[in-house]
Amino acid sequence: MLLVACGNGRQTASTAAGDTVVFRYARLIHVEQRPDCRVVSIDNPWKPGKTLHRYVLVAAGDALPEPLPEGTLVRTPLSRSIIFTSVHAALVGELQATEGIAGVADLKYMKLPFVQQGVSEGRLVDCGDGMSPVVEKIIDAEADAILLSPFENSGGYGRLEEVDIPLIECAEYMEASPLARAEWMRFYGMLYGREQQADSLFNVVDSCYHALCEQAKATSERLSVLVDKQTGSVWYVPGGRSTIGCMLQDACCRYPWADDNHSGSLSMPFETVFEQAGEADVWLLRYDAPQPLTLAQLLAEQPGYKELRPVRDGNVYACNVATSMFYEETPFRPDLLLRDFIAILHPGTPMQALRYYHKISK
Repeated sequence: MLLVACGNGRQTASTAAGDTVVFRYARLIHVEQRPDCRVVSIDNPWKPGKTLHRYVLVAAGDALPEPLPEGTLVRTPLSRSIIFTSVHAALVGELQATEGIAGVADLKYMKLPFVQQGVSEGRLVDCGDGMSPVVEKIIDAEADAILLSPFENSGGYGRLEEVDIPLIECAEYMEASPLARAEWMRFYGMLYGREQQADSLFNVVDSCYHALCEQAKATSERLSVLVDKQTGSVWYVPGGRSTIGCMLQDACCRYPWADDNHSGSLSMPFETVFEQAGEADVWLLRYDAPQPLTLAQLLAEQPGYKELRPVRDGNVYACNVATSMFYEETPFRPDLLLRDFIAILHPGTPMQALRYYHKISK
């Protein structure tokens, strides 16, 4: 249905231009197609001009190139990978390559049914905490790669760097736009032998996202929006260049911090947020709880919330990240989240039912 509804004939470049695989949006990843291998370079997002990692992808069973290009050798398709994050496990599932997963870390955060069932049945290995995994289990699983997320000033990966297993540094979250981040699925398709499926899926995401942007532009209404809620004594709001900040601009709404240049979150006291966004038309917030959030519970957290205009007007929408697939889906399917944003911020626009958010009644 998505292919029919959102295809629009748009094609994403997946062929080589000379010896370089063309990426339309992603800027941190570069793929060089050679006759006997692919060379993948990932820019260091925290040190401009430096390389975070370089990989040489060679098909399993093929002879190694001579000379072998510089970089970490990765045999593809992966068949015994260990995945540390639920978002990448979800993508591998979406690409129908779950047979390439041998184990996971941080199982308690993996809501994916195929992961939980695989571990309970002994088909997948639980490698423990992602910050201090049980390296012996990873070795016993005969892992052919470990997918994990790099962080600035993390100090490295400890004992994982001592074993002869390729570390795939999944840095797509540092890209500058939702589609740039999503386009990394094409790299993961290369790793798991699902390149065609990844290209086709990204074509859908790209086409749907742009169709939704045009739909939002065609509306005359420009509601203002407040995002997320106070945590402890601090309210974290998305920076203007963050993924959420970019998507709010694509949704054609008025976001108080749209002109901010930060790609992460901004930490502010309640008073500052109230001053700049207390009269917003709509409040979009996320929470983590086993049960749906009620307005009474929300006001119990911070009595000052009752002074917010969206609370007074009954325009509060919440996403429960514990029971939805928000974190698992939206990094590689930003079109699904943008659809929710447009449906809420342009209520006259014909849309499907909300996928992640629900309205909190008074």
